[in-house]
Amino acid sequence: MDLKWLEDLVAIGKTGNLARAADLRHVTPPAFGRRVRALEAWAGMPLVDREHKPLQLTEAGLQLMKRAQESLQGLHDIREELQRNRQTDEVLKLATGRTLARSWVADWLVLIGQTVNPKRLEVRTGGLADTLVWLEEGRVDLLVAYHHPAIAQRPRGRGFLQKVLAQDKLVPVRQRRLHPRSKAINALPLLAYAPSLALAGLVEDHLERCPCPDSLQRVLECDSADALMEYAIKGMGVCWLPWSLVATACQEGLLEVCWDRSMEIPFEVRLVRMRRMLGPIAEQVWQTTPVL
Repeated sequence: MDLKWLEDLVAIGKTGNLARAADLRHVTPPAFGRRVRALEAWAGMPLVDREHKPLQLTEAGLQLMKRAQESLQGLHDIREELQRNRQTDEVLKLATGRTLARSWVADWLVLIGQTVNPKRLEVRTGGLADTLVWLEEGRVDLLVAYHHPAIAQRPRGRGFLQKVLAQDKLVPVRQRRLHPRSKAINALPLLAYAPSLALAGLVEDHLERCPCPDSLQRVLECDSADALMEYAIKGMGVCWLPWSLVATACQEGLLEVCWDRSMEIPFEVRLVRMRRMLGPIAEQVWQTTPVL
């Protein structure tokens, strides 16, 4: 049985005329008549009452037309859903932190664009806890996140797959002309991360284990590494910032690294996904991204 025969039957029910139905179906009347007879042969009974004027469907024809309309609408709905899924599969949905989006992720997206060609990129930024929820709920395909033992909320369990993409470090930096100590408080002014950021936990954990050679006085707190870098450049204090973010500023002499390497905080940048199958574009990105 050919699907177009059912569409022919629906056209007859709409028009009540074989010639008009044939025109509606863009086929000649003789060819249309042969298709109707073929459908009747498949059904094993007449579906069109040709003696009735105007032409009408038999009881069997009406029953089959009703089922045909339901089936055709269902197939149409399925096709639209498949098309929507296909369009979604061509979109790469990525979650990451605001600082990573500004630094490492920007370069990585340019790199993967040379081998993978998503129709559209959707990048969402947020805290680590939020981005992990987005990943688990399927609202994003991939997550680029910091990884360090001091970060409490990090991908764990068998449900996650991870790749190490890069090694980075937090380095303490300040403006070159910044006075080593504030005379008022006899300490270096510290520009700190807001507790909501993963980087805040890294800095606090490190300072507990490796006390700073100079006294520090927290004078400012912010939830943006970009803003903290600008504050440091303007001489407002010392801040631990990702080397990937401040390397150029240090090379240009806008900032300088404080103390020795013992005060640096190494960490990893990881690509994270769920074990379930992803869309074609996300799977391609995962497979073609090399492990460090």
